[in-house]
Amino acid sequence: MDGSHTAAVPAHGGAHHDGAGHGSVRSYVIGFVLSVLLTAVPFALVMSGAVPAATAVPLCIGLGVVQIVVHLIYFLHMNTSSSQSWNMAALVFTVVILAILVVGSLWVMYHLNANMMPGMMPTE
Repeated sequence: MDGSHTAAVPAHGGAHHDGAGHGSVRSYVIGFVLSVLLTAVPFALVMSGAVPAATAVPLCIGLGVVQIVVHLIYFLHMNTSSSQSWNMAALVFTVVILAILVVGSLWVMYHLNANMMPGMMPTE
């Protein structure tokens, strides 16, 4: 061997540092356990009938939002560091577009229901 393959190894010990956060096994295990719990708890509550539907729906939505945050932190390594600013901007933009889409769709469906159902007068 002429030693030419060692020139490709970076001088900082061969570690890969591109500015992105890399998780440890511990953080992945914590994220996995939290994800399983945040999936199993709503499933168990709905399947057992332990809570009424009026309570189960907001509870499942809330735990779903918490699970999204867990995935962003533990698996996508999103944080408030300056290197994450473009990722955070893209996330905020996505959330705004999704909110416009969902709220707009609900608004259109409500008004179609109120205006297109025969004999139904919208409340004012």
